[in-house]
Amino acid sequence: MHKSASELTGGCQEVFHRRWNHLTDPHVRALAWLLDAPDLLDAAAPQWQGKIATYVDPDLAAWLAEYDQTPQKLQALHTYIGRLPSTRLGLYAEKLLAFYFEQRQLLVAHSVQVRASKNDTVGEFDFLLRLDGGVAHWEFATKFYLLESSGGTLQADDFLGPNLADSLGAKMQKILQQQLALSLHPASQVHLTEPVTAAQALVKGWLFYPGNESQQSAVPGVSAYACRGYWSSLSDLQLDENALYQLLPRLRWLAPAKMTVEQALSPAAARLALSQHFAIDGSPLLLATLRSDGEYALETRRGFVVPDDWAARASRQRHLNAAAAQPR
Repeated sequence: MHKSASELTGGCQEVFHRRWNHLTDPHVRALAWLLDAPDLLDAAAPQWQGKIATYVDPDLAAWLAEYDQTPQKLQALHTYIGRLPSTRLGLYAEKLLAFYFEQRQLLVAHSVQVRASKNDTVGEFDFLLRLDGGVAHWEFATKFYLLESSGGTLQADDFLGPNLADSLGAKMQKILQQQLALSLHPASQVHLTEPVTAAQALVKGWLFYPGNESQQSAVPGVSAYACRGYWSSLSDLQLDENALYQLLPRLRWLAPAKMTVEQALSPAAARLALSQHFAIDGSPLLLATLRSDGEYALETRRGFVVPDDWAARASRQRHLNAAAAQPR
């Protein structure tokens, strides 16, 4: 479902609420975001070598509404997601897409491990899909990255994960150079009943910028319409006294939040919850800013709140990553 530039410039939250606020089930709303949100990366950017996938379903609205409103279909989705072996966000998002592709009769296979021998795992196909008359291999990633830069020309490597475990640049190089070449490996052939006609990456997510996210410079390779938020240290965090807030658990990071007003926090309660968390735990938290909409509170903005030493640690990690990437 194609969106005009004017539709996309309203911010991901505004566009999502306009299109999908009628959906009530959290899994269906998350699936709506995965399938309809802007791609994280610019598919036309030369650095991605034409390997960025985009998916459009003109019947998506009707399909989602049917699952949201039909108890039997909704139960099937909940049963499928209920088999999750962990609370990893990436695995949750992958399961949602697998369910959708299966119901749309596009799924050939999902999470297929490829082994050269019993103790030698070569890789794993995220998705093998029936598309355009052939079999496509899609790698899928849902990522949340914070921009840490000391100035100069911005690049994908300047986006780091909240816990500094990876970067957008490193993740994409691994996907492009290793994961998307999996179908060429001899050990993969036993899993393929016909040749793979395309190998691409579907990449969704949110990017978080220091300060005002709406005034940030473009980054080569990143979509101009990618979903954005801010990040702030706890000490520098400014809360709007007229807004509502909520700390989002990991499995609610995908779609913009919707909850009852009673579930939302006042600014004072939000700050207290953040202070209590960082007193015992240094992991960043995702904070949603909400506005009242009748009995509901809808997300208008989101940001990662990080420990006060996060920026210094992120800068060191970014320089370590850059040094490691230098040819020896």
